[in-house]
Amino acid sequence: MNLTPKQLRIFNLVRQWRHAKGYSPTMQELADELGVSKVTVFEHVEALIEKGALQRDPNKARSLSVVEEAVPPDEEAGLTFPLVGRIAAGMPIEKCAEDESLRLSEIFGPQTARRGDMFALRVDGESMRDEGILDGDYVIVERRSTARNGDRVVALLEGGETTLKTFYREKDGMIRLQPANPEFKPIRVRDCQVQGIVIGVMRRY
Repeated sequence: MNLTPKQLRIFNLVRQWRHAKGYSPTMQELADELGVSKVTVFEHVEALIEKGALQRDPNKARSLSVVEEAVPPDEEAGLTFPLVGRIAAGMPIEKCAEDESLRLSEIFGPQTARRGDMFALRVDGESMRDEGILDGDYVIVERRSTARNGDRVVALLEGGETTLKTFYREKDGMIRLQPANPEFKPIRVRDCQVQGIVIGVMRRY
């Protein structure tokens, strides 16, 4: 895609909002983020729709979304994921959203593949140590709402905290979120929201 710097910024903002918050920004919120008028944002959004980068349902609020096949110029040479926060690998912590990206080409060199609906989290804690997931690592997560026994999941607990553990549904109907470190106790809950499955781990040295 051939995008202007302002168009690229809007494209990335829409994508970051959808990953971090689950919905798109309004025209006014985009204008506030960029420090420009709502009319200017509308013109850029229309251009992005014409270029096939964004799509919109004019009959719905917050309906802007990224066209699945769209690859902005700053990602064509490398694989990039939204970096949406930190994930507890110890005691659960409050989720935080960050408007950042994790560019794999900066860590491993140029990549030619691009995956679909995935995001990255930075690990805080050592509870998954024995599975090779250490404090400060990055986990690549495929966004899913269901898990099988033995999957390493990002789970949202009832109190609003997120945690990284191995998922098990037990015979009594409880869910066990199992750490991989004997210093930590399993978390047993009646219900939790699976936000994704870990499909990769990266580490800087």
